[in-house]
Amino acid sequence: MNAPTKLLEWPVPANDAGETGLWDAISLARAIKGTANAEFAVAGVEIDSRDVQPGDLFFALQGESMDGHRFIQMAIEKGASAVVVDRECDMPNLRVSDTTDALVRLGAAARERTKARIVGVTGSVGKTGVKEAIFAALDRSSRGRAHRSVKSYNNHVGVPLSLARMPARSRYGVFEMGMNHPGEIAALTRQVRPHVAVVTTIAPAHIEMLGSEEAIADAKAEIFEGLEQGGTAIIPADSPHFERLRDVALRCGAQTISFGSAAHANVRLLDVVAGIDGGSLVTVDMGDRRLCYTVAMPGAHWVANSLAVMATVRAVGADLGAAGLALAEMAGLAGRGARIEVAAKGGMALLIDESYNANPASMAATLAQLGSESAKRRIAVLGAMKELGSHGPSYHAGIATPLRAAGVDHVILVGEEMAALAQELGKPAADVLGKATPFDHCETVAQALEAVRALGLEGGDAVLVKGSNSVGLAKLVATLAGKED
Repeated sequence: MNAPTKLLEWPVPANDAGETGLWDAISLARAIKGTANAEFAVAGVEIDSRDVQPGDLFFALQGESMDGHRFIQMAIEKGASAVVVDRECDMPNLRVSDTTDALVRLGAAARERTKARIVGVTGSVGKTGVKEAIFAALDRSSRGRAHRSVKSYNNHVGVPLSLARMPARSRYGVFEMGMNHPGEIAALTRQVRPHVAVVTTIAPAHIEMLGSEEAIADAKAEIFEGLEQGGTAIIPADSPHFERLRDVALRCGAQTISFGSAAHANVRLLDVVAGIDGGSLVTVDMGDRRLCYTVAMPGAHWVANSLAVMATVRAVGADLGAAGLALAEMAGLAGRGARIEVAAKGGMALLIDESYNANPASMAATLAQLGSESAKRRIAVLGAMKELGSHGPSYHAGIATPLRAAGVDHVILVGEEMAALAQELGKPAADVLGKATPFDHCETVAQALEAVRALGLEGGDAVLVKGSNSVGLAKLVATLAGKED
């Protein structure tokens, strides 16, 4: 064998030689304490019959308003190998007393059998994007042996489902955990049992249920309770709640690694240079080394996210170089920063899709990014921010400050909660250029779409669409992008 051939060889980790199938009937029956009526093997796990792929195991979950048993036939027709049920069924199945409990048991079995290094991610802002970036870095490092929770599967059903889907041969697993009440993340992290737990940002999301940012920080810090012995907590050094988070992590026996611009950060931002394509060239100090890499996603918030990614990659012992390549290649996620070129009068306009979620911190961050765009006009379509409770009017009115700082040329507001911002923008106060910001206030997404059409998109415009998911601005994005009538 010549030298070039040797250089191309990859070492084969022990678990690369493990089972290639996901689950078989025997292992499933043992894991979920059920009875199988046939022999079968499955390649995936699904709870939504519409998403079933050939070879999947379909769990017929029973909720308050929907019974998954009604969709068993659809699941089989779409190619499901078997179903998990709590009643008689003539399809290949596993019979259990409670299908939801069975899903939790299967997730626990998947976690028990894996030798993967596990990462848990939570935070008020950016947890899905950071989860995806960590996955991309670890997947590249492990040549496709990383696993993660898809979409925002981060609740009491999504977490065990994501665990149950983890192949035995995985070298890394990355799981997102969300909450809107105290105690929820504590329950999830004990299922995930991460080796590394990441908190991205603390912001007033779900403040209606928790009452204060301090309470939100405490609820997010529950993720450290599930850390494996000797585990690592990754926490934001620039957060006003840094010490609060660090103290909880230390009480849980964790090692702590902080990231940010603060002098005490373990992964400290040294320098940022704007890239020609909207991204950033980042230099960080990791204590024993300095690292320079490119972040394709634009915005200061993504620079901060990248520090959390690098801290995590190092904590699990993966390849920092591979992580840098992954960050340089990462594109925006639908609803979370996707950048779409759309046809407009006289050329193309840039549509920035942030339609999945919104809170005061993420609104400020994305408006700042809009302000940095080189554009003929900057247009913001902003939907209401939900779950802010009695704080809602002041938080919505407060968006006027980053709007004016960004030099937005026109604003379209959607939802009754935006009345406070409309009132603020209607005041005599002017922006930094000495002019008021023109706006429309719409009750519905359909009205907002008509307002955009009336304004008329022109070549060179940059349009930010952001709001809480329940507002429904994804439909407006789809229409402007030509994906829906």
